[in-house]
Amino acid sequence: MTSNFRRIAILMLGAGLVCIGLYAETHVHGSQPAEADYWSELNATMDKMHMAMAAIERSGNADVDFVRLMLPHHQGAIDMAKVQLLHGKDPQMCRLAQEIVTDQQLEIELMQRWIKARESPQSKENDKSPTAAEKDK
Repeated sequence: MTSNFRRIAILMLGAGLVCIGLYAETHVHGSQPAEADYWSELNATMDKMHMAMAAIERSGNADVDFVRLMLPHHQGAIDMAKVQLLHGKDPQMCRLAQEIVTDQQLEIELMQRWIKARESPQSKENDKSPTAAEKDK
């Protein structure tokens, strides 16, 4: 079993347990979460995402800027999906929210590794090395 497959399986299992726990809490004990809270929670996640994205400074490298902006965007999607898992009732939307959490987290990890690889000393050395055109001069 690959590491990514295990990670996905564990995340899905955990989300399933969260959904079961929330279902039991709201239907067995009758203590439903306040329905009005979900809207303010969703808006808070979007505000947090927008602030994080606005704080990113342009690097001049389209690839780096794309990834640096996508990191908070994906985290915002995860945060919104978690609100859905807490307050949503539709099983299909609960599954979709869990898939968003799983998929976006894996993509965040991939982008973080990509950024880290670009910031490593070796990649900086490669950036400073003369291009083929410069060598021919």
